[in-house]
Amino acid sequence: MVLTNATAIAVQPGDSYPLGAMVRDGGVNFCLYTQGARKVELLLFETPESPQPHLVVQLDPDIHQTFHYWHVFVMGLGAGQVYGYRVDGPYNPGNGQWFNPNKVLLDPYARAVVGWQTYARQAAIDSSDNCAQALRGVVVDPLQYDWEGDSHPKTPYAATVIYELHVGGFTQHPNSGVADKKRGTYAGLIEKIPYLKSLGITAVELMPVQQFDPNDAPSGKTNYWGYSPVAFFAPHRQYSSRQDSMGPVDEFRDLVKALHRAGIEVILDVVFNHTAEGNHGGPTLSLRGLSNESYYILEDDKRYYKNYSGCGNTLKTSAITAYLVLDCLRYWVSEMHVDGFRFDLASVLSRSTTGEPLTNPPILWMINTDPALAGTKIIAEAWDAAGLYQVGHFAGERFAEWNGPYRDQVRRFVRGDNGMARSLVDRIVGSPDLYAQSQRGANYSIHFVTCHDGFTLYDLVSYNGKHNLANGEDNRDGADTNWSWNCGVEGATHDPAVQALRLQQAKNLFVVWAMSQGTPMMLMGDEVLRSQQGNNNAYCQNNELSWFDWDAVTTQNKFLRFIKEIITFIQSLEVFKHDYPLIVTPQPILEPAIVWHGVRLGTPDWSHYSHSLAYTLAYRKYDELLHIMLNAFHNPLTFELPPLPVGQYWRCIVDTALEAPEDFCPIEMAPKIDSNVYRVEPRASVILMAR
Repeated sequence: MVLTNATAIAVQPGDSYPLGAMVRDGGVNFCLYTQGARKVELLLFETPESPQPHLVVQLDPDIHQTFHYWHVFVMGLGAGQVYGYRVDGPYNPGNGQWFNPNKVLLDPYARAVVGWQTYARQAAIDSSDNCAQALRGVVVDPLQYDWEGDSHPKTPYAATVIYELHVGGFTQHPNSGVADKKRGTYAGLIEKIPYLKSLGITAVELMPVQQFDPNDAPSGKTNYWGYSPVAFFAPHRQYSSRQDSMGPVDEFRDLVKALHRAGIEVILDVVFNHTAEGNHGGPTLSLRGLSNESYYILEDDKRYYKNYSGCGNTLKTSAITAYLVLDCLRYWVSEMHVDGFRFDLASVLSRSTTGEPLTNPPILWMINTDPALAGTKIIAEAWDAAGLYQVGHFAGERFAEWNGPYRDQVRRFVRGDNGMARSLVDRIVGSPDLYAQSQRGANYSIHFVTCHDGFTLYDLVSYNGKHNLANGEDNRDGADTNWSWNCGVEGATHDPAVQALRLQQAKNLFVVWAMSQGTPMMLMGDEVLRSQQGNNNAYCQNNELSWFDWDAVTTQNKFLRFIKEIITFIQSLEVFKHDYPLIVTPQPILEPAIVWHGVRLGTPDWSHYSHSLAYTLAYRKYDELLHIMLNAFHNPLTFELPPLPVGQYWRCIVDTALEAPEDFCPIEMAPKIDSNVYRVEPRASVILMAR
């Protein structure tokens, strides 16, 4: 029966596939998975903020239920319709069942989410009816958008440079030059595409843009990073300058289309390891009230959730969750045109339905082999919050991996730790020691020195310890091991010697990053020395501490120039854009090759107390010959230089001990080296090129 002030509307049984709300000729088909439910109501709202539904469609299980799927076709509806569900069934948390007809539930397949102006997280926790304060889904018709011939850039890993970016923080600062309405939005980011293009990056990795709950944070704080999903299919509404029901969907697609026109790929940071419903004390928003035990890994005492994510709950890799994840990924590729995904805490997806690690986890192999995803980049953060660490042996054949050991060992070498020279050798050539068994090439190693999680580049050379008191957790949160060095003074200083050393160390880190095989990734703002004042866990800091400061583009223009030039440099060379393993040989060959040295040619010093490394990169097929010298020692070192044929000279492209603009010289302006040795100053890096 369908009622609204005794007025009926026409419905049909509907279909159990596909899940979600699908526009069809004459109306909309709704389908919801809920195991164990006894009663389901579809609520239809006139507006996103309507306190009560205009229509309530009561689904008859004899007509509208097939297995665990409840479905109905409602005639006369179309795109823009606001809807939600009430689901009744056993309320028995001790048995893992949380059905509660007082709670209006969000469709897990909702393509857009509204109701934020009236939403109250607490109302989804307490025992009251939360209808007036609940989130609702919006019916979306993806065929109504004109892609204007958009196509994927399809940049190979070998030619990719990734820029990890926070959509809100990139243009939120008042000095961004973006109109107030567009600050912190997809539209605002579109205006900054020329800057991204000038930087030389080829892909943006967007921190979570799947609709998340910004209220899932300590009292008085905001969940800024976005690792708190409530709707996996929906673009985050708060990043849209358009607040009509379809606005975020179309504005996000405008962004993708504009980035593709600039040749820049879009990689989404997706969070399939937990949801914003949190632990047993969290809100009932969607999955908990639909089929709690189907979607979450529960403790033996089923009132409680296993917490491998560190965020209160853990998504279960059940069949229904696998369908959800795969349908979601396909949607973002086929209908939103994204180019790839970075899977947050991806090792959670390698756990069984009870939490044990699996050798061949089905859901990861499904992602790996899905034909709709075959042309996308899939990148794993190959660990979770419960200690499972899978870098080098993550499941599947196609997953690239964030290379955590690269981050740590590059930091330690540059700051001058003992015992790092030999480790750095493996990191520079793409970590073959980690990936030998997987048979993946060096480009499946995503190497980075910084990311959103931890210190920024400038804080890495400015702080010995974290300073997270602003987060309100007494500095307990955030990593304690950062492998950072403050160069002699903790935090801000006016000491010119310390400032100069910090600048030099930042350049050194970028040189190692650039001169490594694999796929490089950098963090938003590192190119202008963005600081978070020592906060290494700024997840709840939606303020100028985390935002990109656009004044720094001018005030740090010399460092920015250095970064732009070095990215352009590596993008111009085939020795950094191939798919072959480097051959270790002193002989000139056509394949890309490397020769290791120390201060003396052919005599690398990889001993425990060594703080230097030199190597020659050769790709004779393209007449490319580089010589790199790294001195992390506190004294200068004189390095022998490889001999060159008559008429050729080594030319100095980079010397981090020099001030701008001499710190980077394009090859046509690079000074010629007339000696067979080169003095590398303390804590400095040098790149020479033969010409």
